[in-house]
Amino acid sequence: PLFAGMNQSAIENFSCVIYNVFLMNCTWQAGRDAPADTQYFLYWQNSSSDEEMECELYIKDENGRNVGCRFQNVRIGTEKAYFLVNGSSKDSLIQFYDEYIKLYKIEILTAPLNVTAHCTRDSAGCIITWHPPLTSHTKNAKCFQYEINIQNK
Repeated sequence: PLFAGMNQSAIENFSCVIYNVFLMNCTWQAGRDAPADTQYFLYWQNSSSDEEMECELYIKDENGRNVGCRFQNVRIGTEKAYFLVNGSSKDSLIQFYDEYIKLYKIEILTAPLNVTAHCTRDSAGCIITWHPPLTSHTKNAKCFQYEINIQNK
């Protein structure tokens, strides 16, 4: 059967974020009905041309159970990345969890670079300039939208 394993033994609340351009963290919680000895393992595939790889750096809870993964040197491509978390236990079969994620949708962008403000006393006011934030996947500056919050001091 497709969902072999004990009901509610699969992980819950799976989520990933990309930050500082090339780093990614994924976290999850143990299934609410998973046996105490259940250990989880994450496999992922960045694109269909890449091979599936296991997490290299697990985040563990106080009981030594894997509850997340840290990734380095992540590239954001145009395809969805595939994530699979399966589990093992001496006592019972554990259901797996899988999800496809568009990585650019989970990126926390760095701040814009080289922000400068040049203000004059005449009616021209202030000129504020900046460069787009660093990101691994887009070279198109038109993709960014900005909001300027000016507070009078």
